[in-house]
Amino acid sequence: MQISQLKNKKILILGFGLEGVDTLNFLRRYFPVQKIGVADKNKLKDFPQKTQEIINKDKNLEVFLGKNYLKSLGNFEIVFKSPGISLFFKEIKTAEKKGIEISSQTKIFFDLFSGKTIGITGTKGKSTTTTLIYKILKQDKKQAYLLGNIGNPVLGFLQECIKNKNCKEKIAVYELSCHQLYNLEKSPNIAVFLNLFPEHLDYYPNLKEYYNSKLSIFLNQKKDDFLVFNADSKEIAKHLGKVKSQKFYFSLSGKKKKFEQGCYFKEDSIYFHKKGKDEKIISRNDILLKGKFNLQNAMAAILAAKIFGVSNADIKSVFRKFPGLEHRLEFVGERKGIKFYNDSLATLPEATIEAINSFEKVDTLILGGYDRGLVHKELAKRILRKKIKNLAFFPGSGQRIWQEIKKRAGKNAKFNTFFGSSMKEIVDFCYKKTGKNGICLLSCASPSFGLFKDYKDRGDQFKKWIKKLS
Repeated sequence: MQISQLKNKKILILGFGLEGVDTLNFLRRYFPVQKIGVADKNKLKDFPQKTQEIINKDKNLEVFLGKNYLKSLGNFEIVFKSPGISLFFKEIKTAEKKGIEISSQTKIFFDLFSGKTIGITGTKGKSTTTTLIYKILKQDKKQAYLLGNIGNPVLGFLQECIKNKNCKEKIAVYELSCHQLYNLEKSPNIAVFLNLFPEHLDYYPNLKEYYNSKLSIFLNQKKDDFLVFNADSKEIAKHLGKVKSQKFYFSLSGKKKKFEQGCYFKEDSIYFHKKGKDEKIISRNDILLKGKFNLQNAMAAILAAKIFGVSNADIKSVFRKFPGLEHRLEFVGERKGIKFYNDSLATLPEATIEAINSFEKVDTLILGGYDRGLVHKELAKRILRKKIKNLAFFPGSGQRIWQEIKKRAGKNAKFNTFFGSSMKEIVDFCYKKTGKNGICLLSCASPSFGLFKDYKDRGDQFKKWIKKLS
């Protein structure tokens, strides 16, 4: 899509959060007086003050707010949809059948950006890997920019480099969710595919649709593009036959002989393998990030950096200084000898299993939240194997996780359990039951909706009440 194709079109921006505002700002630079629609489930009073001012000042906006916002779709020709709104709403499906084009920021960006793109996706680990790649490229003095879910909305960045005619000099390091990837017709120059687990089943009609959305990260790549992928993922392996680009694997289980180039972990170090030669990049002791899963993120970032010719010295420099992101195995503090860790972003059983594995021993584990009906069999097994005796549960999935643990625990197994409805109650229980020099881990294996606004709110409340402990 070219910008000129949007002139005099009936355009609707569907969803008016950060990305929606960024889309309007982009369009207004080219079409200052063209009629543009904005639709959002929120009422005007629910928006931040700055967003309210934008809506009130723009006299050429048609505004559709509140619970019936989706009924406006039929009046437009092109809809720029925000990622949080499901493509599977019946109103959107009806609009598509009528020939209304459903587009997005991501589509515009890939159509118009002429620089290099690194796209990072996966069920877990996207933000950490995206940040690592960005920091390593910046360490090497490259013109890298952090975009997408973790960075800035992309169209403001795109407009600036189009204006300055320097897009070709820039590298976009773009965190891409499944929602942004769905139906994407172009893929990044370097696609980083971290893992694939069941997720977002409240958004997609089935698991196949979710997995298919992720595959767009590489399906439209060309021969001179690159795919960095997790060779330990059975789900990703099923689709490697569709890859047209150059493949770089990463693996925790050692060198993969069937692939010509990649990274692997062996004898407590990460090695880079290419053209039959093996090169030690960094030892585990030089990586601040905790957890085996973060070694996978590290290898993915190293491969992206290697494709750009970054030196080992610059790679090491970043890993020696980067402790990780907030709400991802974040060390909160120590009280009464108890070490508290915030892993609120762990919204899947697999993520909590990896968090548990990051420690030799976990004394107290906080679980539960919004119940999406996921299977907790392997999580229950891991809790029992690690002999975690203090378990605190939030409503929702907490009860189901506890039933799964009890089913496998046997009659003689003893636990200290607590079912709480507030973070303060949960933290008080953990403080009383965790022994001196023990570890208390918030890693809920569930989304936060219900008691909390989002995973950040859940993690922030955890940290707040830890700091209030005497």
